Amino acid sequence: MGFQIIAVSPDRPAKVRETIEKHKIAFTLLSDSEMTASRAFRIAYKVDEATLKLLAQNGIDLEAASGEKHHELPVPAVFLVAMNGLIQFEYIKPDYTVRAHPDVLLAAARVSRK
Repeated sequence: MGFQIIAVSPDRPAKVRETIEKHKIAFTLLSDSEMTASRAFRIAYKVDEATLKLLAQNGIDLEAASGEKHHELPVPAVFLVAMNGLIQFEYIKPDYTVRAHPDVLLAAARVSRK
């Protein structure tokens, strides 16, 4: 359909490279470890202390992953952006276990091409 997939991770660049190699990712995966893009898209949020402790108990160290001390993560989101930079579709869901269904994304892509 002529779209380019770009994913953005809160991990530092070295971790992103590891992920690309480990999973043989064929699309563009970028690092937003400083949360610049996430803040610009207004999807960044501060992780509370209780959640930080829970993550640590499960072997997840946000500071080690991002290389930063901001303790922020992005809310999972999908944006379809036109060539002129305008957002044509957005799907933002705080519950990371609920993702946009592929059929919804395809329908949005078809509509945004018109």
